[in-house]
Amino acid sequence: MIPLTGFAPDADVTTPGLLTDCVNLIPYLNGMEGAPEPVTPASTPALAAACIGAAVVSKLDDTRRIIAGTATKLYELSAGAWADVSRAAVYNGGVDTRWSITQFGDATLCANRADVIQRSTGAAFADISTAPKAEVLFTVGAFVMALNTNDGSEKPDGWHCCAAFDDTSWTPSLATQATSGRLVATSGRLTAGMRLGEYAIAYKQRSIYLGQYVGAPTVWNWIQVPGGDAGCIGKEAICDIGGAHFFVGDDNIWIFDGTRPIPVADGYVRQFFFDHSNPSYRYRTICVFDRQKNLVWVFYPSLGSITPDAALVYHVVAKKWGVANRSIEAALNYVSGGITIDGLSAISSTIDGLFSYSFDSQFWLAGGKSMSIFSTSHQLQSMTGVSTSSSMTTGDVGDDDAVSALNKIRLRYALAPTSANVQTFIQQNSGVGFIAAATGSVLDGKFDMRQSARWHKATFSFTGAVKVTHMDAEITPAGMR
Repeated sequence: MIPLTGFAPDADVTTPGLLTDCVNLIPYLNGMEGAPEPVTPASTPALAAACIGAAVVSKLDDTRRIIAGTATKLYELSAGAWADVSRAAVYNGGVDTRWSITQFGDATLCANRADVIQRSTGAAFADISTAPKAEVLFTVGAFVMALNTNDGSEKPDGWHCCAAFDDTSWTPSLATQATSGRLVATSGRLTAGMRLGEYAIAYKQRSIYLGQYVGAPTVWNWIQVPGGDAGCIGKEAICDIGGAHFFVGDDNIWIFDGTRPIPVADGYVRQFFFDHSNPSYRYRTICVFDRQKNLVWVFYPSLGSITPDAALVYHVVAKKWGVANRSIEAALNYVSGGITIDGLSAISSTIDGLFSYSFDSQFWLAGGKSMSIFSTSHQLQSMTGVSTSSSMTTGDVGDDDAVSALNKIRLRYALAPTSANVQTFIQQNSGVGFIAAATGSVLDGKFDMRQSARWHKATFSFTGAVKVTHMDAEITPAGMR
């Protein structure tokens, strides 16, 4: 049997095992599986307004805070409610404002570039009086790094770092090592940034800079990374996949491990992504890494949309792609409190009502991390539900010079769906277009077909959770020209 190689619409359609189309189907190590449905954690209300940034942060004692921001407020999820932890004055978020959230020791810091950096150690946030406004915040070593700043004057290519081990001090000083600078070797503003080991990585749309701590007086030494025009299109179009960054660029999708950026979409989904995403709002792409499943979710605005409503999903080990479109406001790795027997009634009054959660879901584990989203209804939802429906379409099988008979198709499952159906298509001459042919359902583990043509392909539709690993078709010669 032929192993499934994932969604690859850019590849040669006659490549064995590829999928030319799929719906709600994502890769796992040994094949493809139905994408999980979003479910709302127990006793978690919706935010008062659209979420424009959220994160789960951990303090030094391992206690966690779940912070979410709107255009005018910052909230913390506490005791089943969103508590307003904003400063006294409302924030000045605009149409394109997004919160950047990081943790430094016991302090949570937030930046939106419309207001000075905010700080909280558990109570309400407050301005850091000496800090700049910043687009991007992240922690690296003994410092908090701020990119794309305004310290009284606009510095879209500027960076600042706080004093060593002191996130409350941002006034430049040789004694404290608080300092700032600008990255001007390439054009454009700083669009994203993230720690990579002991290095600070700053991204522009078409370039990358690596910052290394060198001590006073320079503090940080920056070099441009070789890699052509590789860069990041937006502050959330990047995620840490453990020892490397995964990010969406202006002309490709990349992984960067500190040496050179490597493209990962060529020959698979690169052209598909740029053909189907809105070029005017592509910078609003959101990437999030599901560590438990080794999956990167790339949420992006499709053509005609201004907010993320479509998603490509990449398995970093299997190097396969899938599709699971969702409309979202923000994404994060939510950490659940776990579920006890006594607490089951808060989720469902009956055992049958628990079917939405798969038994291997992180939802059931105390401290279990699950990839989560904020829906367009401002509701936090974890991607831990059981898949309800999915589909996949094969590549083209046949020969330009020979007519063949398709007799049956068999799929190999690691987890069989509740039901499965097939719609086949035929084409007599390449390029003229496929037309619908036979349909069928499972009989004795296979789909029986009776059709003849030069070219064949099939779309399989699944109901319920499914894991499919291989496929095979019985095709026999039926004549030659």
